[in-house]
Parts: sequence; structure tokens; C-alpha cells
Amino acid sequence: MTKIIGLTGGIGSGKTTIANYFHAFGIPIYIADDEAKKLMDSNELKNAVQNTFGKAIMENGIMSREKLAKIVFDNPEDLEKLNAIVHPAVKSHFKKWLSQHKAAAYIIYEAAILFESGSFKNCDYIVTVTAPIETRIERVIKRDNSSREKILKRMDAQWTDTQRISKSDFIIQNLNTEEAKQEIKKILNFLKIKQKDA
Repeated sequence: MTKIIGLTGGIGSGKTTIANYFHAFGIPIYIADDEAKKLMDSNELKNAVQNTFGKAIMENGIMSREKLAKIVFDNPEDLEKLNAIVHPAVKSHFKKWLSQHKAAAYIIYEAAILFESGSFKNCDYIVTVTAPIETRIERVIKRDNSSREKILKRMDAQWTDTQRISKSDFIIQNLNTEEAKQEIKKILNFLKIKQKDA
């Protein structure tokens, strides 16, 4: 049976980069945040989001992700409402995706809010990606052209590294590409040994 490796980390930790390194080693990866964005473009989810948040998220008749983000990251209750719409859709989509990868010994399920969403409960192992806060802020500013204030708000809405690490099986410090790849190799070797022992 395919083992699910949950991969998480705070904003700017570089978890998608790490997921892609796993992919380079032949492991199928599911990027939950990317799939959530695609699913939010479906009429069903779009309508549900618009019905919940109303005209405040509309711009020229189109749903504005920026306006929606501002609302939900300023208000934990609104973030919960959005998650209640998006998470079940991602869960259902992942289930279908997983059934298409039954031949794989392991898959990577990458999610920023793996713990907050409860998705960690479906994982056999959990990997947390970490990096110093200043490094993370710099990465996000460069990537999203976002303000420091907005990034810190996003960080406040997520679990801390300490919380994530306390519930994880493996930790990858993502500062140096080669060192990160070596950590991935160690994790994969451990999993191979476990598989043989099973």
C-alpha cells in the first residue's frame, strides 16, 4: 500500500523546492496549495466562496484573490470559513490522484497547513522544512513582491516551526541545496529499510 509522506513548512521555508527534489528522486508529489488554487477556479467553489464573502471580494465582476486574502488573513474566523469550502474539495481531489498512483511505494503530499487542516492524520510520516525567519521573509518578498507586514500576518496565521517539529518524523533545514538533498537521501534510505522490514 502506498505510504503518504506529509511535507510541510511555514511560508518561505522552501517546501515546494524540497518537494521537487523528492520528485527528482522519482517520488510522485501532490502540491495541495497549487491544486487548491486550480479548484477555486471551478464554478462550484467560486460560487461557494462568493456566496460566503459577497461583493467584498469582487473586482470588475471577477473574484479577486488579493481581496480574498486580505479578508481571511485579517480575520481567523473568515479563514476558517474559506478552509471549510476549500479543504473538502482538495481532500476529494487528492483521493482520486492517490488512486492513480497506487503503484508508487511513497508519495509526497505537500501542504503549508498540513497540521492546521488536519491532513496530517492521513500521513504515514511527516517531514517539516525549516529556515530562519529572516531568510523566509526575504524569499517571499522576492517571490511575491509582498510587504514584510503581509508576510508576518501570514506567518501568524500558521503554526510555528516549534509546533510543527514536535509532530514531525523528519526535519530538513533548507538553507543549502546540497545539504537538503543529502537529508532527502537519508529519509529515502530510512523509508526503503522500513519497507524491507515490513
